[in-house]
Amino acid sequence: MPIDPVLLQALRDALVAAEQRDADEALPHLREAADRLAELIDAQLAEAVVHQRASLRAAGQKVGLSENAVGPRLARTAALAPYANDEGRVTAAAVERARYDAETGAPPPAAKPAAAPMRFQARRTTPPRPTRGS
Repeated sequence: MPIDPVLLQALRDALVAAEQRDADEALPHLREAADRLAELIDAQLAEAVVHQRASLRAAGQKVGLSENAVGPRLARTAALAPYANDEGRVTAAAVERARYDAETGAPPPAAKPAAAPMRFQARRTTPPRPTRGS
């Protein structure tokens, strides 16, 4: 499966937008680029483990992830989200089931809604007080 051209273009657009700004203004665009890159990596991990029969460990190792970090990332992909367990992970057994379903043309199980990734949220809306020496 080729890399999703829409995600690839979104990544390029975010990087171009960041390149044209000062450091503090580039940060949101770089975050956007990082998110799109993570989506691309996750989709390719799913492709590797389902259609190219790579193990979770081998696929994760190629992108610098531990085997334990691969399962939650696979659970965020469209291809493997229906196979995620209640803890939000795709296990080796679930990958085997996905492979079988893909080979036989069986539809995947009904997907559970995915939880959004955690993001930083400021605790206060007021500006911080000046510190000593400022």
